[in-house]
Amino acid sequence: MSRSERLFVLLDLLRRHRRPVSGKALAQEMGVSIRTLYRDIASLQAQGAHIEGEPGVGYVLKPGFLLPPLMFTLEEIEALALGSRWVAERADGRLGTAARGALARIEAVLPADLRAELEASALLIGPGQTIPGDSIDPALLRKAIRTERKLWLAYSDASAAPSQRVVWPFALAFFDQVRVLLGWCELRGDFRAFRTDRIQDAELLDARYPRRRQALLKAWRQSQSRGA
Repeated sequence: MSRSERLFVLLDLLRRHRRPVSGKALAQEMGVSIRTLYRDIASLQAQGAHIEGEPGVGYVLKPGFLLPPLMFTLEEIEALALGSRWVAERADGRLGTAARGALARIEAVLPADLRAELEASALLIGPGQTIPGDSIDPALLRKAIRTERKLWLAYSDASAAPSQRVVWPFALAFFDQVRVLLGWCELRGDFRAFRTDRIQDAELLDARYPRRRQALLKAWRQSQSRGA
């Protein structure tokens, strides 16, 4: 493991511990000597990491520190490249543009050796089936999810039967062939999945739905487990 990778691993370990953790425990987790650990902590502190503590007491990383351009392992570089390429190819236009922009920003601040690894990544996205076009802008659905606001939908089911719904959208699922909006449907009083290509019209309502998005997602997962 290179020194830069070791610093990254140490920082990640400190982030996982909300309470002070001893240098001995950190050194054992990383498989290094206690002297090397102390040197690495000093290096991170010199780079601006707000690590409080001392030998014999323990160390804790205060929130808010972002490591300057070091820091990804080679597998993380590959994951970033692969994930961004998938989103660029399979998501809607805005998300695809955002994925390419995010990857370009990451590439711009990487050290030269990691930048070369990113550019040379050989993990590619194969061609998939064409996703049916949406009548509505998927960005509207994502905004409703982020802001936890109710959404009015004009929807057609698999048999083309039309309906109008007010839903509490909490997730958007991406498949190779379709995209699916997950939400609590006020009409049915239950969770429902809506293919986005069957949404004929949508309107973001002013009202926030009464439960948190995370709570809805957790309840939906529990309902899926019971039905399995």
